[in-house]
Amino acid sequence: MAIKSFEELDLESRRTFVRVDFNVPLAGGKIEDDTRIRAALPTIQRCIERGARVVLASHLGRPNGKPSPKESLEPVGLRLAELLDRDVLLPDDCVGDGAKKVVFDLRDGDVCLLENLRFHPGEEANDDAFARALAVHAEVYVNDAFGAAHRAHASVVGVPKLIKEKGAGLLMFKELEFLGKLQDAPEKPFVAIIGGAKVSDKIGVLEELLKRVDALLVGGAMANTFLHARGYALGTSRIEADRAPLARSLMAKAEEAGVDLLLPTDVVVARSLDAKSGEVVPVTAVPADEMVLDIGPATLNGFRDRLLRAKTIFWNGPMGVFENEAFAAGTLGLARAVAEVSALSVVGGGDSAAAVAKSGVAARISHVSTGGGASLEFMEGRTLPGVAALEE
Repeated sequence: MAIKSFEELDLESRRTFVRVDFNVPLAGGKIEDDTRIRAALPTIQRCIERGARVVLASHLGRPNGKPSPKESLEPVGLRLAELLDRDVLLPDDCVGDGAKKVVFDLRDGDVCLLENLRFHPGEEANDDAFARALAVHAEVYVNDAFGAAHRAHASVVGVPKLIKEKGAGLLMFKELEFLGKLQDAPEKPFVAIIGGAKVSDKIGVLEELLKRVDALLVGGAMANTFLHARGYALGTSRIEADRAPLARSLMAKAEEAGVDLLLPTDVVVARSLDAKSGEVVPVTAVPADEMVLDIGPATLNGFRDRLLRAKTIFWNGPMGVFENEAFAAGTLGLARAVAEVSALSVVGGGDSAAAVAKSGVAARISHVSTGGGASLEFMEGRTLPGVAALEE
């Protein structure tokens, strides 16, 4: 991998543009989960130690190219200042004279956080003029935002094309190292767990995983489509009926490849997503007026038994509607099962990472990715634009 570490670059007294992923959940202007901020701290602190003039840039939410107070990075900057125990300057934009003055007035070891990149349509459009306006801030470019590496946006692709000295931060390198182990030569048996809502969202990764795993455990609403394809009646459950032929094709490919494809044998059902409780039934006996909202205890035990034999584990996607405590047992139980196994375990971001945090076992997982979409595309074998931009 022809990517330099930022440790190889001369940062002292230089404006160091660090693309971070501070796309954190906010409620009423308060941060609900600061995991992504904490994940970037080692790179930021190392830049400070080396005398860099640190210019942080991130997106937050989907403001559709327009400034929005609800999606300002100000709460993030305040939290970052607490974590770093130092001032973090907050210009009111990411480009323009005001931002430029703040950046050019930085002294060695100072930190500023530019305002939300997506307040400008040029960010998502990878507009050259916007990329050049951002690049004015940079003498050195560092990408530590794996969660945005699958987006061909200006700060991810456009800016590094304009900066000669560029490299990856500590978090980016860690992500590529662990996910690379799953791609290159995973120790066998290799077990993958795929959940979430839609088969259509994960066709590529399912087909790629079937080429290298020994077992594929399928849960969440996407398992409903596989069960439907096998002829089971699932009441009012969410099903992609038009994807049934695809599900049958994937099951046939698994059989041909000698891959164990495990589906739920029992499930938790209720009449609505916000029900206070559910009932465990076999997949052969889902009531016509109820929906599947979690895997059942027998399925969890079966999945756990298969995981205990694994040497390598990859997990992406919840087993049910775990945001509701009534339907969280499958997902949280699976997180604890993954943590039990003495294997290389990689959790692919998003809801799975939230489940690992909620179950209190994050410290026992080898690697919890900060990028859900990026980790999936990496596992599909795709070239991530943000990674390719560092190789040029």
